[in-house]
Amino acid sequence: MTTANINAKLVDLINLEKDRHTAPITAVKINNNLKDLQTPFDGDPKLELIDMNSSDGVKIYRRSVLFLLMTSVKKLFPDANVIVEHSVNNGMYCKILPVKLVTPENIKKITLQMQSLIKENIPIIKKFWCKKDVINLFKKNGQYAKVALIESLKQDIVSIYFCDEYYDYLYGPMLPETKSLGLFAIDHYPPGIIIRTPSLSNPLAVPPQENQNKLASLLSEADDWANILRCDYVSNLNQYITTGKSGDLIRISEALHEKKIAQIADTIVNSPNHPRVIFIAGPSSSGKTTFAQRLRVQLLVNGIQPVSLSMDNYFLDRDQTPLNEKGEYDFESFTAIDKTLLIDQILSLLSGEEVEIPTYNFFSGQKEWTGNKIHLPANHPIIVEGIHGLNPNLTKSLPKDKIYKIYISALTQLGIDKHNNIPTTVARLIRRIVRDYQFRGSSALKTIKQWPDVRTGEENNIFPYQEHADIMFNSALIYELAVLKKYAYPLLEKISNEVPEYSISRQLLDFLNYFETINNEDIIPNNSILREFIGNSCFF
Repeated sequence: MTTANINAKLVDLINLEKDRHTAPITAVKINNNLKDLQTPFDGDPKLELIDMNSSDGVKIYRRSVLFLLMTSVKKLFPDANVIVEHSVNNGMYCKILPVKLVTPENIKKITLQMQSLIKENIPIIKKFWCKKDVINLFKKNGQYAKVALIESLKQDIVSIYFCDEYYDYLYGPMLPETKSLGLFAIDHYPPGIIIRTPSLSNPLAVPPQENQNKLASLLSEADDWANILRCDYVSNLNQYITTGKSGDLIRISEALHEKKIAQIADTIVNSPNHPRVIFIAGPSSSGKTTFAQRLRVQLLVNGIQPVSLSMDNYFLDRDQTPLNEKGEYDFESFTAIDKTLLIDQILSLLSGEEVEIPTYNFFSGQKEWTGNKIHLPANHPIIVEGIHGLNPNLTKSLPKDKIYKIYISALTQLGIDKHNNIPTTVARLIRRIVRDYQFRGSSALKTIKQWPDVRTGEENNIFPYQEHADIMFNSALIYELAVLKKYAYPLLEKISNEVPEYSISRQLLDFLNYFETINNEDIIPNNSILREFIGNSCFF
């Protein structure tokens, strides 16, 4: 690793610990603040090296490869623009404009150019400039979304990265040189590309290419919604808020959700198989519970009378909950669900029997039986929502031709700017922090501590099955982070800089600082998915 721009004490630590790290070192925590390896510091702070065995390490590697992609595209096609859109299973979906450049031949050229820069080991240099000079730099290039973003920053000095003749403002740390970035692959994914980089489950290899046709359709729909809303970037959202026009944005966003849910209901009603069990799955805080209730309403509109079951009520009692490798309760595991009881009750309902369904008490860790009995009208469906709804080990005892599977994601249509996307995981973590504090008695610190296990559970139990869904629904609302900010911000500020989780809390606070706040919540309908997290939902 090039050490010219790295503090001597950090160089000594890297040399001392490099044999203890089984994956590449990508960053450092300085007094529990995540920083890139080039960050200057004085004195004798607490230092902790971050490698690709951590979520932060994987994100930093991906961000650095994306910067290498932008550098290479600009070198080959000076008038082209890379638009970083969404994270997908094994990488990041990007567009290259104009779209005519996205051909197999040009993708090969870009790949070879990236490999050439890696071979040359070009430094990726971090520089600190006056905010005014950075704004003028990007104004000259016509990058007005980035200009608006930097203008919103609350500091006078801004860091930008340089590689070869290319420069950019990137949200978050990056690696200091190109030779470390050889683990990537690019797939042609019209109208854009997917760039694959290592994942947390295997940080030393490029994950295999996957067929993600349903996800591609969802990505296309997210783009269409952003175009309808005319709100591509945070700067656009902030303008809606500061000019008093956020009401229209909220109403249209909610109407798009309602229209899509109605379309899904129509598809189910008109299915020749007449599905009897509708499974709704998705990762944590994707809005499954509210979606299930709204789908139920739309089915009722069509004369269908479903009953609803939530997998959250079928957790095993606390003394039976499996433990993870750290000896902690593993609530994300499929084995944490009392699947025998759940399947038995589904089969009983399908047979016309009345069943008493449990309610799980998250505080006591026990199922409670309160006399809540339900009966399914003949030939009508059951809606079952929960993170394991697409797991074949759950559905194998049920008739395949009578199952309909829906996957809920939260692919925000909004970007920070063209080159800085809003990761789905960040938006979901903020949702969960707010929800857990209000409805599950958990502090932000506890939620952040649990998040790595949640993410591991998603990687193992949810994401591998998403393409098994019959249809996908995007639960993200383009305005939601401007609402969630006022709930999450004070909770995150309570986290002490003495704990490791301070690093994530600081990242989230810095991220939320980009957003103006929507304070008037009265206009948010009481059936909105956002109400699942902020409260006053008509469903709970």
